[in-house]
Amino acid sequence: MISLRLGLLAWPVTRTHDVAGFGAKLDHWLDQARGQADLGVLPEYACVELGAALRGTTAPDEAAELAGMVAHAEAILATMRLAAMRAGLWLLPGTLPMRRGADVVNVAPLIAPDGRMAFQHKRIMTRFEAECWGISAGEPPAVFDTPWGRIGISICYDVEFPKYVRAQAEAGAWLILAPSCTDTPQGFSRVRIGAQARALENQCYVAVAPTVGEAPWSAALDDNHGQAAVYGPPDIGFPADGVVAAGTMNAPGWVFATLDPALVAAVREHGAMRNHRDFPRGPVARPVPAVFA
Repeated sequence: MISLRLGLLAWPVTRTHDVAGFGAKLDHWLDQARGQADLGVLPEYACVELGAALRGTTAPDEAAELAGMVAHAEAILATMRLAAMRAGLWLLPGTLPMRRGADVVNVAPLIAPDGRMAFQHKRIMTRFEAECWGISAGEPPAVFDTPWGRIGISICYDVEFPKYVRAQAEAGAWLILAPSCTDTPQGFSRVRIGAQARALENQCYVAVAPTVGEAPWSAALDDNHGQAAVYGPPDIGFPADGVVAAGTMNAPGWVFATLDPALVAAVREHGAMRNHRDFPRGPVARPVPAVFA
C-alpha cells in the first residue's frame, strides 16, 4: 500500500447565503489543499451553516434550519461532489442531514475524484440530535476501499464508543476519519480522548476535523470548538504521545500529514504491545463481588 497525504480542515463557520455561496467557499478551501493532500476531510455538519439562509425565518430556529437543510440536501450533495471533482481530490466534505424514508439521518459522503460516492451514516445520536433535532440512528459501520487501502468513518460521537471503531478495524481499516462538530471545549475533549483511545486500542490512525468559530445567527452551529489532528498508537514508529500532527485549538485552517499504512501493519505485529491482537473478542464475564478472606 502507498502512503496517503491527508488534509484535515478546521472549518470556520461563516454566514453563507445560498448553496452556490457554500460551493464557492468549499472551492476556496480545497484550492489551498491542491498539491498537499490526496484526501481532504471536513467536519461534521460543516454545511449546516447554510441552515440560517434556508430556514425561511429571521430568527435562529433549530427545527426550521433542519427542515431547510433536508429540503436542499440533494443540491448540497451535488455541490460537494462537483467541488471534489474540480479539485481532483478524494473528499469527505463533512456530513449533512438527509431524509431516509420517514427518518432524517446524518450522512457522511466519501467522494472520489471522478465523482463516485459512498456513504457512512452516524450511528449514535447526541442529546441535541435526538432530543432537539429528531435525527435518527443510521446504518451500521461501513469500510471504504481506496487507493491507500481500507479506511473507516466514525462521525463525532460515534468515535467515543469502542465497539463501533473496533468493527471497522476488524474489517481491515487502518485509518479512521472522525469529522466532528462540538459546541464546548468539554465536547471536543470527549471526541479527542475517544479518538486517541481508539487509536491505542486498534493500533491505527484516527483523524479528527472540527468546526470552529461562533455563529450567533445559527441555532444549530452557534458555538464551535475543536482542533484538527491525527492520532496514532503511542508505540514503536509513532510519536511517544501518539499525536502525529495537530493544529491550534479553535484556529481555522488545514493540517496536513503523510500517513503510511505499513506503519500500522508493523506496529500491530512488532509493537511493544499488541492491543489490536489482544483486544477482547468474546463477551466479558459479568463481574461478581470479590470475597475478602
